[in-house]
Amino acid sequence: MEGGPSDLETAIASRPAVLILLGPPGAGKGTQARMLEDRFGLVQLSTGDLLRAAVSAGTPAGLAAKAVMEAGALVSDEIVLAILADRMAEPDVAQGIILDGFPRTAGQAEALDGLLGQTGQSVTAAISLEVDDGAMVERVSGRFTCAGCGEGYHDHFKQPAAAGACDKCGGAEFKRRPDDNAETVGARLAAYHAQTAPLIAYYEGRGVLERIDAMGAIDEIAGALGRIVDRVSA
Repeated sequence: MEGGPSDLETAIASRPAVLILLGPPGAGKGTQARMLEDRFGLVQLSTGDLLRAAVSAGTPAGLAAKAVMEAGALVSDEIVLAILADRMAEPDVAQGIILDGFPRTAGQAEALDGLLGQTGQSVTAAISLEVDDGAMVERVSGRFTCAGCGEGYHDHFKQPAAAGACDKCGGAEFKRRPDDNAETVGARLAAYHAQTAPLIAYYEGRGVLERIDAMGAIDEIAGALGRIVDRVSA
């Protein structure tokens, strides 16, 4: 029919969404990714989880990664991309994926573009969860959890209702991650900004960068993310 979409246009329009979440440790990427999964049927892909699953499954790329890790070396971008390509071929990612932890550099972003291009795909949106560094240090360094059930608390924002007793299980023992202290968090934020600045510029230059104020309430951030996904997937 004249004026209608071509087969190629229809195929491109139906490509699964590829979202990238950018943000420093503690910005809420994991929480927001899970909410996007529930709302849009997307699948969060973490490079760490992908590597462990590929090694466990004994895939060719997983065996290559295992050999490298056992030798105490860093897994190459080529192996990570091969594992990602295998995962993206699985049927459960038909609606799209959320990448968390990859790419981390402009070079990795270029390699990802090459991988996606092999199937006619591209990055739908790279979403930067932007935070205030000082507030993030306070947010992350004040976290602690119940040693029994894992319920999360905070020195300033969420203390147990009864001092010394977990609201969820009544446990009296709590723990903190050893790296959740002001000095370590500050160093991680500085490293993130230094490493990610070129990546933000890369996606901004390609017109797919979105920025969200990630210092608000979880539901407000989720709403902003949802509106972006609705818009870029239309």
